Amino acid sequence: MQTIHFDLEGEYVELNQLLKLVGLVDSGGAGKALVAAGAVRVDGTIESRKTAKIRAGQQVQLDGVDIRVK
Repeated sequence: MQTIHFDLEGEYVELNQLLKLVGLVDSGGAGKALVAAGAVRVDGTIESRKTAKIRAGQQVQLDGVDIRVK
């Protein structure tokens, strides 16, 4: 599994934007589609909220990639 460390520049980042910022999708819309399809997990649980607020200390998983937000 590949691990990406993402440095948060504020209180939170929306899930669909995080996927775009780390380069896993080309657009926020593509990120929303993956979340809607149930392909994204946050802290081990499938996340269905496209704009879920991801904060420092959380982990996001998608297709063998683990994003650690700090």
